[in-house]
Amino acid sequence: MARREDGEQRIRDLLLLRRVRDRIDRDYAHPLDVEGLARGVGLSAGHLSRAFRAAYGESPYSYLMTRRIERAMTLLRRGDLSVTEVCFAVGYGSLGTFTTRFTELVGMPPGRYRRECGGPLAGLPGIVAMRATKPVRNREVPPPARE
Repeated sequence: MARREDGEQRIRDLLLLRRVRDRIDRDYAHPLDVEGLARGVGLSAGHLSRAFRAAYGESPYSYLMTRRIERAMTLLRRGDLSVTEVCFAVGYGSLGTFTTRFTELVGMPPGRYRRECGGPLAGLPGIVAMRATKPVRNREVPPPARE
């Protein structure tokens, strides 16, 4: 009987985590913090962070930053907004912080990305374009080779 209750609790926890992830996906451009996300599902910030990392492999904050950078990549490829406009459109309050995080995840600054990777990925379905341009996380981009 205890196993059944543990399983049911695990399902309830996963549903709460999914609600948090969906909120981040939907509201990435708005000010979000782990405490507010946790409060929204009735958990402590610490418990949410631990459970989210266990379920999705990264913290809620890291997931939020990655969503913002993914959206920024799309807007920069589109080419009709400046880097500063993109920075604020995806929820960053500081161009410096945006540039630093973008460079960490993508491997090049946003201005260079806009110049070199601009234009839509013509002919590819949106889901394919998103997957092909998905940024890596946790400083996984290798440093540029020196010439």
